[in-house]
Amino acid sequence: MTDLNHNIFWQVHRDLPREAPGSDDSTLRALSMLPALPASARILDIGCGPGAQTVALARATSGHIIAVDTHQPFLDELVHRADQAGVADRIHPLQASMFDLDFDHPFDLIWSEGAIYIIGFERGLREWRRLLKPGGLIAVTEISWLKPNLPEAARAFWDEAYPGMASVEANLTRLAAAGYRSLGHFTLPERDWWDNYYHPMAARIELLRQAYRENPEAQAALDSECAEIEVYRQYSDWYGYVFYLGQVVGT
Repeated sequence: MTDLNHNIFWQVHRDLPREAPGSDDSTLRALSMLPALPASARILDIGCGPGAQTVALARATSGHIIAVDTHQPFLDELVHRADQAGVADRIHPLQASMFDLDFDHPFDLIWSEGAIYIIGFERGLREWRRLLKPGGLIAVTEISWLKPNLPEAARAFWDEAYPGMASVEANLTRLAAAGYRSLGHFTLPERDWWDNYYHPMAARIELLRQAYRENPEAQAALDSECAEIEVYRQYSDWYGYVFYLGQVVGT
Protein backbone atom coordinates (compact mmCIF):
# COMPACT_ATOMS: atom_id res chain seq x y z
CA MET A 1 0.00 0.00 0.00
CA THR A 2 1.45 3.36 -1.04
CA ASP A 3 1.56 6.31 1.34
CA LEU A 4 -1.31 7.92 -0.57
CA ASN A 5 -3.43 4.75 -0.47
CA HIS A 6 -2.77 4.47 3.26
CA ASN A 7 -3.76 8.11 3.73
CA ILE A 8 -6.95 7.65 1.67
CA PHE A 9 -7.89 4.57 3.68
CA TRP A 10 -7.71 6.45 6.97
CA GLN A 11 -9.56 9.43 5.56
CA VAL A 12 -12.37 7.11 4.44
CA HIS A 13 -12.53 5.33 7.79
CA ARG A 14 -12.05 8.28 10.11
CA ASP A 15 -14.97 9.15 12.41
CA LEU A 16 -17.38 6.51 11.08
CA PRO A 17 -20.05 5.36 13.57
CA ARG A 18 -18.57 1.85 13.41
CA GLU A 19 -15.53 0.29 11.79
CA ALA A 20 -17.37 -2.87 10.76
CA PRO A 21 -20.95 -3.98 10.21
CA GLY A 22 -22.89 -4.05 13.46
CA SER A 23 -25.40 -2.29 15.69
CA ASP A 24 -26.27 -1.92 19.35
CA ASP A 25 -29.23 -4.24 18.74
CA SER A 26 -26.97 -7.02 17.49
CA THR A 27 -24.43 -6.45 20.27
CA LEU A 28 -27.18 -6.74 22.89
CA ARG A 29 -28.75 -9.75 21.16
CA ALA A 30 -25.41 -11.57 21.33
CA LEU A 31 -24.96 -10.60 24.99
CA SER A 32 -28.45 -11.93 25.79
CA MET A 33 -27.49 -15.36 24.40
CA LEU A 34 -24.65 -15.76 26.90
CA PRO A 35 -24.90 -16.95 30.51
CA ALA A 36 -25.19 -14.19 33.09
CA LEU A 37 -21.89 -12.50 33.83
CA PRO A 38 -20.63 -12.14 37.40
CA ALA A 39 -20.76 -8.76 39.07
CA SER A 40 -17.78 -6.61 38.05
CA ALA A 41 -16.95 -9.06 35.25
CA ARG A 42 -13.63 -8.65 33.47
CA ILE A 43 -14.29 -8.08 29.76
CA LEU A 44 -11.72 -7.76 26.97
CA ASP A 45 -12.82 -6.05 23.74
CA ILE A 46 -10.24 -6.89 21.07
CA GLY A 47 -9.99 -4.62 18.03
CA CYS A 48 -12.46 -2.22 19.58
CA GLY A 49 -12.19 0.50 16.91
CA PRO A 50 -14.04 3.68 17.93
CA GLY A 51 -15.92 1.67 20.52
CA ALA A 52 -19.64 1.64 19.69
CA GLN A 53 -19.99 -1.93 20.95
CA THR A 54 -17.70 -1.22 23.91
CA VAL A 55 -20.03 1.49 25.15
CA ALA A 56 -23.08 -0.71 24.53
CA LEU A 57 -21.50 -3.49 26.62
CA ALA A 58 -20.64 -1.09 29.42
CA ARG A 59 -24.21 0.19 29.51
CA ALA A 60 -25.66 -3.33 29.54
CA THR A 61 -23.35 -4.85 32.17
CA SER A 62 -21.63 -3.89 35.38
CA GLY A 63 -18.31 -5.15 34.04
CA HIS A 64 -14.96 -3.46 33.61
CA ILE A 65 -13.79 -3.49 30.00
CA ILE A 66 -10.26 -3.34 28.64
CA ALA A 67 -10.64 -2.12 25.06
CA VAL A 68 -7.68 -2.89 22.79
CA ASP A 69 -6.80 -1.35 19.44
CA THR A 70 -3.60 -0.36 17.65
CA HIS A 71 -4.98 2.92 16.25
CA GLN A 72 -4.82 5.66 18.87
CA PRO A 73 -7.42 7.93 17.17
CA PHE A 74 -9.96 5.13 17.57
CA LEU A 75 -9.14 4.88 21.27
CA ASP A 76 -9.45 8.65 21.61
CA GLU A 77 -12.92 8.48 20.04
CA LEU A 78 -13.84 5.62 22.40
CA VAL A 79 -12.85 7.77 25.40
CA HIS A 80 -15.05 10.58 24.10
CA ARG A 81 -18.02 8.26 23.53
CA ALA A 82 -17.59 6.59 26.91
CA ASP A 83 -17.47 9.95 28.66
CA GLN A 84 -20.65 11.09 26.91
CA ALA A 85 -22.38 7.84 27.88
CA GLY A 86 -21.30 8.10 31.53
CA VAL A 87 -19.38 4.81 31.50
CA ALA A 88 -15.79 6.06 31.17
CA ASP A 89 -14.91 4.81 34.66
CA ARG A 90 -15.44 1.19 33.55
CA ILE A 91 -13.75 1.34 30.13
CA HIS A 92 -9.97 1.20 30.00
CA PRO A 93 -8.44 1.82 26.53
CA LEU A 94 -5.19 0.09 25.69
CA GLN A 95 -3.10 0.63 22.57
CA ALA A 96 -1.83 -2.86 21.81
CA SER A 97 -1.77 -5.51 19.10
CA MET A 98 -4.12 -8.50 19.15
CA PHE A 99 -1.08 -10.55 18.10
CA ASP A 100 0.69 -9.85 21.40
CA LEU A 101 -1.76 -9.79 24.28
CA ASP A 102 -0.65 -10.60 27.81
CA PHE A 103 -2.52 -9.86 31.04
CA ASP A 104 -1.95 -10.73 34.68
CA HIS A 105 -5.52 -11.88 35.28
CA PRO A 106 -7.91 -13.86 33.05
CA PHE A 107 -11.18 -12.54 31.67
CA ASP A 108 -14.80 -13.62 32.04
CA LEU A 109 -15.62 -12.57 28.49
CA ILE A 110 -13.75 -11.76 25.29
CA TRP A 111 -15.60 -9.66 22.73
CA SER A 112 -14.52 -8.83 19.19
CA GLU A 113 -16.70 -7.32 16.45
CA GLY A 114 -15.36 -7.12 12.92
CA ALA A 115 -11.74 -7.61 13.93
CA ILE A 116 -10.79 -11.28 14.39
CA TYR A 117 -10.17 -11.57 10.63
CA ILE A 118 -6.95 -9.57 11.21
CA ILE A 119 -5.36 -12.46 13.08
CA GLY A 120 -7.56 -15.12 11.46
CA PHE A 121 -10.67 -16.72 12.93
CA GLU A 122 -9.09 -20.02 13.92
CA ARG A 123 -5.86 -18.54 15.24
CA GLY A 124 -7.70 -15.87 17.21
CA LEU A 125 -9.97 -18.39 18.88
CA ARG A 126 -7.02 -20.59 19.87
CA GLU A 127 -4.68 -17.85 21.09
CA TRP A 128 -7.31 -15.86 22.95
CA ARG A 129 -8.60 -18.90 24.81
CA ARG A 130 -5.61 -18.70 27.20
CA LEU A 131 -6.83 -15.24 28.26
CA LEU A 132 -10.14 -16.61 29.54
CA LYS A 133 -11.08 -18.10 32.88
CA PRO A 134 -12.24 -21.74 32.97
CA GLY A 135 -15.75 -21.61 31.57
CA GLY A 136 -15.06 -18.16 30.15
CA LEU A 137 -17.08 -16.79 27.26
CA ILE A 138 -16.26 -15.50 23.81
CA ALA A 139 -18.36 -13.52 21.33
CA VAL A 140 -16.94 -12.61 17.92
CA THR A 141 -18.26 -11.60 14.53
CA GLU A 142 -16.68 -13.10 11.44
CA ILE A 143 -17.52 -12.58 7.78
CA SER A 144 -18.79 -15.94 6.52
CA TRP A 145 -20.24 -17.63 3.47
CA LEU A 146 -23.96 -18.19 4.07
CA LYS A 147 -24.79 -20.63 1.28
CA PRO A 148 -23.09 -22.65 -1.48
CA ASN A 149 -22.93 -22.08 -5.24
CA LEU A 150 -21.12 -18.78 -4.82
CA PRO A 151 -21.18 -16.25 -7.67
CA GLU A 152 -17.74 -16.09 -9.25
CA ALA A 153 -17.45 -12.31 -8.77
CA ALA A 154 -18.09 -12.57 -5.02
CA ARG A 155 -15.71 -15.49 -4.62
CA ALA A 156 -12.98 -13.75 -6.62
CA PHE A 157 -13.25 -10.56 -4.59
CA TRP A 158 -13.08 -12.27 -1.20
CA ASP A 159 -10.45 -14.81 -2.27
CA GLU A 160 -8.19 -11.79 -2.69
CA ALA A 161 -9.49 -9.63 0.18
CA TYR A 162 -9.82 -12.39 2.81
CA PRO A 163 -8.71 -15.86 1.69
CA GLY A 164 -9.54 -17.31 5.12
CA MET A 165 -13.27 -16.67 4.75
CA ALA A 166 -15.24 -19.87 5.39
CA SER A 167 -18.80 -21.14 5.72
CA VAL A 168 -20.79 -20.94 8.94
CA GLU A 169 -20.56 -24.72 9.29
CA ALA A 170 -16.77 -24.67 8.90
CA ASN A 171 -16.45 -21.89 11.47
CA LEU A 172 -18.56 -23.77 14.00
CA THR A 173 -16.22 -26.74 13.51
CA ARG A 174 -13.25 -24.44 14.10
CA LEU A 175 -14.90 -23.06 17.24
CA ALA A 176 -15.23 -26.56 18.67
CA ALA A 177 -11.69 -27.54 17.65
CA ALA A 178 -10.34 -24.46 19.45
CA GLY A 179 -11.87 -25.68 22.73
CA TYR A 180 -15.25 -23.97 22.93
CA ARG A 181 -18.81 -25.16 23.25
CA SER A 182 -21.07 -23.28 20.86
CA LEU A 183 -23.72 -21.20 22.61
CA GLY A 184 -25.38 -20.12 19.37
CA HIS A 185 -24.81 -17.96 16.33
CA PHE A 186 -26.76 -15.57 14.12
CA THR A 187 -26.24 -13.54 10.97
CA LEU A 188 -26.22 -9.78 11.30
CA PRO A 189 -29.10 -8.17 9.38
CA GLU A 190 -28.30 -6.24 6.22
CA ARG A 191 -29.12 -2.93 7.92
CA ASP A 192 -26.09 -3.52 10.17
CA TRP A 193 -23.94 -3.22 7.07
CA TRP A 194 -25.62 -0.11 5.70
CA ASP A 195 -26.80 2.14 8.54
CA ASN A 196 -23.60 2.63 10.54
CA TYR A 197 -20.96 1.48 8.07
CA TYR A 198 -21.44 1.46 4.29
CA HIS A 199 -23.78 4.47 3.96
CA PRO A 200 -21.51 6.75 6.03
CA MET A 201 -18.48 5.35 4.21
CA ALA A 202 -20.02 5.98 0.79
CA ALA A 203 -20.83 9.57 1.77
CA ARG A 204 -17.23 10.10 2.89
CA ILE A 205 -15.92 8.64 -0.39
CA GLU A 206 -17.99 11.10 -2.41
CA LEU A 207 -16.57 14.03 -0.44
CA LEU A 208 -13.04 12.76 -1.00
CA ARG A 209 -13.68 12.33 -4.71
CA GLN A 210 -14.29 16.05 -4.89
CA ALA A 211 -11.26 16.87 -2.78
CA TYR A 212 -9.00 14.67 -4.96
CA ARG A 213 -10.73 15.25 -8.31
CA GLU A 214 -7.41 16.14 -9.99
CA ASN A 215 -5.53 13.13 -8.58
CA PRO A 216 -5.91 9.86 -10.57
CA GLU A 217 -4.04 7.79 -7.98
CA ALA A 218 -6.38 8.96 -5.22
CA GLN A 219 -9.41 8.26 -7.41
CA ALA A 220 -8.15 4.72 -7.98
CA ALA A 221 -7.76 4.24 -4.23
CA LEU A 222 -11.32 5.46 -3.71
CA ASP A 223 -12.51 3.05 -6.42
CA SER A 224 -10.99 0.23 -4.37
CA GLU A 225 -12.90 1.36 -1.29
CA CYS A 226 -16.12 1.44 -3.35
CA ALA A 227 -15.57 -2.06 -4.72
CA GLU A 228 -16.33 -3.77 -1.42
CA ILE A 229 -19.59 -1.84 -1.07
CA GLU A 230 -20.69 -2.79 -4.59
CA VAL A 231 -19.88 -6.47 -4.11
CA TYR A 232 -22.05 -6.54 -0.99
CA ARG A 233 -24.83 -4.65 -2.76
CA GLN A 234 -24.96 -7.35 -5.43
CA TYR A 235 -24.17 -10.50 -3.47
CA SER A 236 -25.35 -10.02 0.12
CA ASP A 237 -27.46 -13.18 -0.09
CA TRP A 238 -24.29 -15.26 -0.20
CA TYR A 239 -22.25 -13.81 2.65
CA GLY A 240 -22.53 -11.77 5.82
CA TYR A 241 -21.13 -11.16 9.26
CA VAL A 242 -22.06 -13.87 11.74
CA PHE A 243 -21.94 -13.61 15.53
CA TYR A 244 -20.36 -16.75 17.03
CA LEU A 245 -20.81 -17.33 20.76
CA GLY A 246 -18.82 -19.88 22.73
CA GLN A 247 -17.78 -21.06 26.17
CA VAL A 248 -14.44 -22.58 27.14
CA VAL A 249 -14.64 -26.32 27.80
CA GLY A 250 -12.17 -28.04 30.09
CA THR A 251 -9.47 -26.10 31.93
